[in-house]
Amino acid sequence: MKKISFIHAADLHLDSPMVGLKHLPQNIFSRVKESTFTAIKKVTAAAIQHQVDFVILAGDLFDGEDRSLRAQSRFRTEMLKLAEKEIPVYVVHGNHDHLNGSWVHLDMPSNVHVFTSEVETKVLHTQNGVSIHLYGFSYPTQHVYDRKIVDYQKKDGADFHIGILHGNESTGVEHDNYAPFSVNELQKKEFDYWALGHIHKRAVLSETPPIVYPGNIQGRHKKETGRKGIYHVTLTELDYKMDFLETADIIWEEIVVDASSANNFLEVLQLCQTTINNARREQTGTLLSLFLKNLDLEDARVQRSVKGELLEILLEDEKGEDSFVWVVDLTITEGQQIDKEILKKDANFYAELFETIDHYDDVDHALSSLYNHPLGRKYIEHLPIEEQKELVMKAEKLLIELLYQS
Repeated sequence: MKKISFIHAADLHLDSPMVGLKHLPQNIFSRVKESTFTAIKKVTAAAIQHQVDFVILAGDLFDGEDRSLRAQSRFRTEMLKLAEKEIPVYVVHGNHDHLNGSWVHLDMPSNVHVFTSEVETKVLHTQNGVSIHLYGFSYPTQHVYDRKIVDYQKKDGADFHIGILHGNESTGVEHDNYAPFSVNELQKKEFDYWALGHIHKRAVLSETPPIVYPGNIQGRHKKETGRKGIYHVTLTELDYKMDFLETADIIWEEIVVDASSANNFLEVLQLCQTTINNARREQTGTLLSLFLKNLDLEDARVQRSVKGELLEILLEDEKGEDSFVWVVDLTITEGQQIDKEILKKDANFYAELFETIDHYDDVDHALSSLYNHPLGRKYIEHLPIEEQKELVMKAEKLLIELLYQS
């Protein structure tokens, strides 16, 4: 029975700037900055360990269109490791590392096959005599909104057919609608596997055939929580097998803890320490957003000062840990929640304030100075509607708490 084995990875974002983390201790920040390179090393190590027939990299290998020499050089080193084992690599470039960017070109070894700006077919014959057609294209510019899926046409003459597509499933609302497609469209192509990229959250859109987002190989901010990695895929003429392999050196986590049972500072501290130790992963760093809800201590003075001192104590023992859990965000909500309806009755000011907030729809203008800043323009995309609403809600909560306290 004919069989092939390959690695499917996407969204490497090598040399990602990891914006907003410079406040970390130098050793931890250095490790975070290195994390995308650590992850790609794990990708190549997995390919060699499992003796795969080939590797697919489904877009956004580099974090920006300038493709730094540092990122290209480190990527080339990993590709050379695969070349030594005669493992070919099939690459499409996405919206972040499109072909129209300006960069100093660094030649890649001959085992790296890059798809052009038009959908094309690349042919591979494995050492076991199996023939494969791989179909794909690279983004010619950053914004590709055409339904490129119509250009994918199955060609006879291969044992297996694999589509590579960096794009957005049409019903997805959280991402820009680049190279949109529907699951039904992909299924009609009658390929054996679809290797997708662009969405950083791991997802299997279909099992017949497998239509798969592996997610990115390394989380870059607190919105990209949980395990990150790649798929090791085995296809036969009758079935398939997919094994998820973790590659991230740094994991982002978000944990909500009910602190209503804590009566004093020591109990709060012990509760947080237990949470941190439960989140610890062997030989992996964790950047944790910790939410303490329903905190209601007996001593009001301790309640007011708990956040700063608590965070300082929690971080003391993490600086030298290889398997550190660093709290990057500590949010505390008190047991007694502020009632907006009561505030409206207390003063007309609050009623007018809430009315203004409820109808506020100019978030883009408020953030324009950020979007127009040279660095902001390079690394920050406009927030989707849901994130805009979340930002307004957080601003409202902070404003109410500050007014209420005063």
